[in-house]
Amino acid sequence: MFEGFRTFDIAHGDIRIHGRIGGLGPPLLLLHGHPQSHVIWHRLAEPLARRFTVVATDLRGYGDSSKPHGEPDHANYSKRAMAADQIAVMRELGFERFFLCGHDRGGRVAHRLVMDHPQAVEKLMLLDIAPTLAMYEKTDRTFATAYFHWFFLIQSSPLPETLIEASPAGYITRTMGGRHADLATFDPAAIAEYQRCLAQPGAAHALCEDYRAANTIDLEHDRADRKAGRRIACPVSVLWGRHGIIERCFDPLAEWRAVAERVEGEALPCGHYIPEEAPEALSTRITQFMTTT
Repeated sequence: MFEGFRTFDIAHGDIRIHGRIGGLGPPLLLLHGHPQSHVIWHRLAEPLARRFTVVATDLRGYGDSSKPHGEPDHANYSKRAMAADQIAVMRELGFERFFLCGHDRGGRVAHRLVMDHPQAVEKLMLLDIAPTLAMYEKTDRTFATAYFHWFFLIQSSPLPETLIEASPAGYITRTMGGRHADLATFDPAAIAEYQRCLAQPGAAHALCEDYRAANTIDLEHDRADRKAGRRIACPVSVLWGRHGIIERCFDPLAEWRAVAERVEGEALPCGHYIPEEAPEALSTRITQFMTTT
């Protein structure tokens, strides 16, 4: 995995962000989702590195990045704080402006990043999400059943942490194998890496704090944007799985057009985990979108 890439650990205040960098060309930052790490990009990192300088990081609380204890208002796991980590990483690497692609939780961090740091992002791609505020406001029985973890992880500490820590490996296999793709879709080495990381001290708590922030302070930030009329200014491409819950419960293009100026996109013939289920199609679409003027 990640042939020709080097690893790095970059400090942002008390937080250390782990990641990899490789390739030549304009910078492209890749942000992963739950319950994974930057390893989700292992099937397309090398092809993308032929056209881009690829930076793939572990979000705060995930992978081998820092896992601080959550604050009472969950602010240190807000997408604002997590986006600021990524800005610090890219600046340390010498990139003031870059392309950005985020899957799942990484897409939510990417959304906040382009709102708080619009000058930093040339183009944005979002994978298999609708805006957080829209998804909470339009939650119904079908969505709540399929995405039960949204409402499990926000429960008060230490209930969800205790249950996850009882079997972090099982949490990974149940979560990832319980959607459209079965476990055979994923590289066993990648699954082992996700399991290793979730078994680290503080990892289950960090996972929960990410979702607790999404249910509280992140919604405050999103409502403030809506009230002020702030919208995403850069071009946006939205991709989602035709066999996933976003397709079933939401209209992703309509939801993103409500918060962004220029949006294109389509469904791909896969489920939620697009980077691992449809890497060739995704690599092609990233390259086409990011390089077209």
